[in-house]
Amino acid sequence: MKTFLFKTEQMLGRPLTEVFSFFSDAHNLAMITPAWLHFEVLTPTPIEMSPGTRIDYRLRLRGIPLRWQSEITEWNPPHAFVDEQRRGPYRLWRHTHTFDETENGVVVGDSIEYAVWGNQIVDKFFVRPDIEKIFAYRSEQLNKIFHQAD
Repeated sequence: MKTFLFKTEQMLGRPLTEVFSFFSDAHNLAMITPAWLHFEVLTPTPIEMSPGTRIDYRLRLRGIPLRWQSEITEWNPPHAFVDEQRRGPYRLWRHTHTFDETENGVVVGDSIEYAVWGNQIVDKFFVRPDIEKIFAYRSEQLNKIFHQAD
């Protein structure tokens, strides 16, 4: 199985505890996901985050309705956590979230190892462009959310 890697970093000028608290609430994911995905968290609040926690979502990917389930496989507050797809559109999806405190705020890191059906062609023309658009939107929204907190 051919895997791909997507990485991005973003500086947020807020305290580590505030940034990690935002990311540790799965329901906040809807606020930083583009509307064209029709993303919805199905797991009721509150979600107790720890290794083994499973979270269910519903979304539309290129107009196709999908269910997605992720599992928290690593939980290291307030510095990192990992979620892995247990049910969804990818052959593999392992998303590592990191939070590194600096004197200017927090560097939020995302590293996603993923695999798709159809390998390089499907990734190049469909999956990678979607991931890049999703994370560009996410970056804009995070800037708005944390700038408003000033």
